[in-house]
Amino acid sequence: MASFGHRTRGYPRSRGRTWQRTGPDRASLAITGAICAVAGFFVLGILLGPTAIACGWLSLDRTRRSPRKVPTLIALVLGTIDTLLALTWLVF
Repeated sequence: MASFGHRTRGYPRSRGRTWQRTGPDRASLAITGAICAVAGFFVLGILLGPTAIACGWLSLDRTRRSPRKVPTLIALVLGTIDTLLALTWLVF
């Protein structure tokens, strides 16, 4: 209703128009995980690999209903490979 001084459209970035979120969205987590996994191949793989796995896992939990799982799977797979290579390098 647009009566009593209420406008029909609010500010475009208000909570009612962008849906309330409590944390980072799935695309941000998946992209962050993929970037950490790729960077982990070159620098600090022992730290960035598990970070990529954690970001990918959290993103996977949020993408169960979404068809776009490619960045999430990239973060999980590359993070796992990165962690295994870093552990192998530390052992030998």
